[in-house]
Amino acid sequence: GPAGRAGLLVGLGLALASSAFIGSSFILKKKGLLRLCRRGCTRAGQGGHSYLQEWLWWAGLLCMGVGEAANFAAYAFAPATLVTPLGALSVLVSTVLSSVFLNEQLNVHGKIGCILSILGTTVMVIHAPQEEEVSSLESMAEKLKDPGFIVFAVCVLVSSLVLIFVAGPRYGQRNVLVYVLVCSAIGSLSVSCVKGLGIALKELFSGKPVLKQPLGWVLLVCLVICISIQINYLNKALDIFNTSVVTPIYYVLFTTAVMMCSAILFKEWQHMVLDNIIGTISGFLTIVSGIFLLHTLRDMPFTPDLLPLFLQQGRADLHSSWRTADRHTACQHQPLLVSEDKGSQSTEEEEGERV
Repeated sequence: GPAGRAGLLVGLGLALASSAFIGSSFILKKKGLLRLCRRGCTRAGQGGHSYLQEWLWWAGLLCMGVGEAANFAAYAFAPATLVTPLGALSVLVSTVLSSVFLNEQLNVHGKIGCILSILGTTVMVIHAPQEEEVSSLESMAEKLKDPGFIVFAVCVLVSSLVLIFVAGPRYGQRNVLVYVLVCSAIGSLSVSCVKGLGIALKELFSGKPVLKQPLGWVLLVCLVICISIQINYLNKALDIFNTSVVTPIYYVLFTTAVMMCSAILFKEWQHMVLDNIIGTISGFLTIVSGIFLLHTLRDMPFTPDLLPLFLQQGRADLHSSWRTADRHTACQHQPLLVSEDKGSQSTEEEEGERV
């Protein structure tokens, strides 16, 4: 109905605003840290807290807060299948802004990646599920009792425990998937909690006695637990592996898990005709390709002789040139998406390589 349409547009607007704010926040924070660097203050990685006096860093933090709040609110209005994939646009915003304000080069792959992400988002927005299935906490409680969802939640928890306690100690240092899978699986549950809390807040503002219902509080506790697990293991993954590897893989796995979870819990896919389902999945895969190009190949030098060489002598030369380029520039962009203390590590790595 028209009310659903209006809600969808509000949710879409909030999700897009959220990406813009979060993408800008990385640039503001990084610009603040670079200014401190030039002034010769102690780096954040060496225990310096001089960034607390830098207004740009605070502006970045404020931007991040506004972005997260907008994202939280978006879940109350629009289906999770639409809101979550739009998170990819924050990567796009930060990449474009860093090439403008931080003079970081954006190569051909990066530009193609940007275009693909925008096209994928457009396709996804056109085809994503329109109806909002859950409008009150009562209906949320009914959905949570659904046997399909209970089976899904148990599978997520069991597989996460296996990954944390069995696979983590053995393969966590070598395989990027271990910790990222934990974040993604738990993340799908945290999105459901966010969705429920968003609906609870919406009801609270319309004057219903939400605070007396235990479900809202249960969801809040679950959300805090889920997010702390996510942050912990995402930091572990970023600590061991390069950001340009972790971010696209995390985005793909997290979004897939959320889409599965919302398909099971909110039955968002139930009323969709086949071409919309195909459109949604195609849009998602297009965004994935764009993010992959943007992250993984953004430091690869693209020279005109690359193409004929690629056609003449096969992949071997391309692969070797890619490896050497990768070795020199792998750390170049690290501080952008990692917490401040990683910034100094990557520069130390670079200095180590130069020596």
